[in-house]
Amino acid sequence: MANQGIPEISGIRTRITVFLLHRLFALTRGMTMGVRAACFDEAGRIFLVRHTYVPGWYMPGGGVERGETVSAALAKELREEGNLDIVGEPELYHVYQNAKASRRDHVVFYKVTVRQVAPRSPDREIAESGFFALDALPPDVTAATLARIREISGQQPKADHW
Repeated sequence: MANQGIPEISGIRTRITVFLLHRLFALTRGMTMGVRAACFDEAGRIFLVRHTYVPGWYMPGGGVERGETVSAALAKELREEGNLDIVGEPELYHVYQNAKASRRDHVVFYKVTVRQVAPRSPDREIAESGFFALDALPPDVTAATLARIREISGQQPKADHW
C-alpha cells in the first residue's frame, strides 16, 4: 500500500455536495454521527464501495439517524451498500472526529466479518462494490480509507481525526 490515496472531499462538486448535506444535517441533527466498517470476508478480503456522488473507493457506512442505535445503523448500512450480513460480533475499533466534513461530525468505526448474501447491483447511490485483497486494492481508494486499513493492520497508530 505505497499509494497515498485520493482526498475524500476535493473538487468543487464534492465540496458543494458535502457542504449542502451537512447544512441540512445541522438543521435536523444536533451533532452528526456516522458509522463505517472495515468489512472482511472469510478469505480476508476487504469490501469497498464506489459511490455515484463522490470520487474514490470507501468502506461502507452512513449516517446514524435520530432514534437509531449505532449498531442498527451499522447493520442497515452494510445491507444497503453491499448486501452484507454481519457474522459474529462487530468489533468497535475507534471513534473519529471528521472535521473535513464538519466540526460536528464523528465516525464510529468497526471491524467486522461479513457474508455477502447476493451480489450488489449498481444503482443511484453505489456505482461499484466488491471484495479486494489488501495488496490489490482498486485505484482511487480514498486517503482516509487507506489510513484506516493501515491502522487496522498495525502499520500505523490510530488517529483521532478521520
